[in-house]
Amino acid sequence: MSKYLRYTKNFYFMFTLFFVIWMVFIDSNDIFTQFKLSSKLKELENQKEFYLEKKEKIKEDREELMSNYELLEKFARERYLMKRKSEDLYVVVEE
Repeated sequence: MSKYLRYTKNFYFMFTLFFVIWMVFIDSNDIFTQFKLSSKLKELENQKEFYLEKKEKIKEDREELMSNYELLEKFARERYLMKRKSEDLYVVVEE
Protein backbone atom coordinates (compact mmCIF):
# COMPACT_ATOMS: atom_id res chain seq x y z
CA MET A 1 0.00 0.00 0.00
CA SER A 2 2.75 2.41 0.83
CA LYS A 3 4.28 1.70 -2.57
CA TYR A 4 1.14 3.01 -4.26
CA LEU A 5 0.99 6.07 -2.04
CA ARG A 6 4.55 6.90 -2.99
CA TYR A 7 3.52 7.07 -6.68
CA THR A 8 0.50 9.22 -5.98
CA LYS A 9 2.72 11.86 -4.39
CA ASN A 10 4.90 12.02 -7.45
CA PHE A 11 4.18 15.13 -9.53
CA TYR A 12 4.84 13.44 -12.88
CA PHE A 13 2.56 10.56 -12.08
CA MET A 14 -0.25 12.87 -11.02
CA PHE A 15 0.22 15.08 -14.04
CA THR A 16 0.22 12.09 -16.39
CA LEU A 17 -2.91 10.68 -14.76
CA PHE A 18 -4.63 14.05 -15.00
CA PHE A 19 -3.59 14.40 -18.65
CA VAL A 20 -4.91 10.95 -19.57
CA ILE A 21 -8.23 11.59 -17.83
CA TRP A 22 -8.49 14.98 -19.52
CA MET A 23 -7.79 13.58 -23.00
CA VAL A 24 -10.10 10.58 -22.64
CA PHE A 25 -13.15 12.17 -21.04
CA ILE A 26 -13.07 15.98 -20.96
CA ASP A 27 -11.32 17.28 -24.08
CA SER A 28 -13.34 18.27 -27.15
CA ASN A 29 -11.61 15.47 -29.08
CA ASP A 30 -12.36 12.77 -26.53
CA ILE A 31 -12.90 9.11 -27.37
CA PHE A 32 -16.69 9.37 -27.57
CA THR A 33 -16.57 12.29 -29.98
CA GLN A 34 -14.03 10.48 -32.14
CA PHE A 35 -16.26 7.42 -32.25
CA LYS A 36 -19.28 9.49 -33.32
CA LEU A 37 -17.23 11.28 -35.96
CA SER A 38 -15.90 8.03 -37.40
CA SER A 39 -19.41 6.55 -37.61
CA LYS A 40 -20.62 9.73 -39.31
CA LEU A 41 -17.71 9.50 -41.75
CA LYS A 42 -18.65 5.91 -42.66
CA GLU A 43 -22.25 6.97 -43.21
CA LEU A 44 -21.19 9.85 -45.46
CA GLU A 45 -18.89 7.57 -47.47
CA ASN A 46 -21.82 5.20 -48.05
CA GLN A 47 -23.94 8.13 -49.21
CA LYS A 48 -21.13 9.23 -51.50
CA GLU A 49 -21.06 5.79 -53.14
CA PHE A 50 -24.84 5.88 -53.56
CA TYR A 51 -24.79 9.30 -55.21
CA LEU A 52 -21.86 8.41 -57.47
CA GLU A 53 -23.80 5.37 -58.71
CA LYS A 54 -26.89 7.51 -59.21
CA LYS A 55 -24.80 10.08 -61.11
CA GLU A 56 -23.47 7.39 -63.45
CA LYS A 57 -27.01 6.12 -64.11
CA ILE A 58 -28.20 9.64 -64.90
CA LYS A 59 -25.28 10.17 -67.28
CA GLU A 60 -26.15 6.94 -69.10
CA ASP A 61 -29.82 7.92 -69.34
CA ARG A 62 -28.86 11.38 -70.63
CA GLU A 63 -26.62 9.92 -73.32
CA GLU A 64 -29.41 7.58 -74.36
CA LEU A 65 -31.94 10.42 -74.50
CA MET A 66 -29.65 12.70 -76.50
CA SER A 67 -28.91 10.01 -79.05
CA ASN A 68 -32.55 9.05 -79.75
CA TYR A 69 -34.98 11.85 -80.69
CA GLU A 70 -38.11 9.69 -80.26
CA LEU A 71 -37.07 8.69 -76.77
CA LEU A 72 -36.34 12.33 -75.93
CA GLU A 73 -39.79 13.38 -77.13
CA LYS A 74 -41.44 10.60 -75.12
CA PHE A 75 -39.49 11.64 -72.02
CA ALA A 76 -40.47 15.31 -72.44
CA ARG A 77 -44.14 14.44 -72.93
CA GLU A 78 -44.32 12.14 -69.91
CA ARG A 79 -42.08 14.00 -67.49
CA TYR A 80 -42.68 17.66 -68.31
CA LEU A 81 -46.16 17.41 -69.89
CA MET A 82 -45.01 19.00 -73.14
CA LYS A 83 -47.21 18.86 -76.22
CA ARG A 84 -47.39 19.96 -79.81
CA LYS A 85 -49.46 22.99 -80.83
CA SER A 86 -52.10 20.87 -82.51
CA GLU A 87 -52.61 18.56 -79.52
CA ASP A 88 -54.71 18.79 -76.37
CA LEU A 89 -53.27 17.60 -73.10
CA TYR A 90 -55.34 15.94 -70.39
CA VAL A 91 -53.81 15.11 -67.03
CA VAL A 92 -55.51 12.37 -65.04
CA VAL A 93 -54.80 12.52 -61.33
CA GLU A 94 -55.30 9.29 -59.41
CA GLU A 95 -56.49 9.63 -55.83
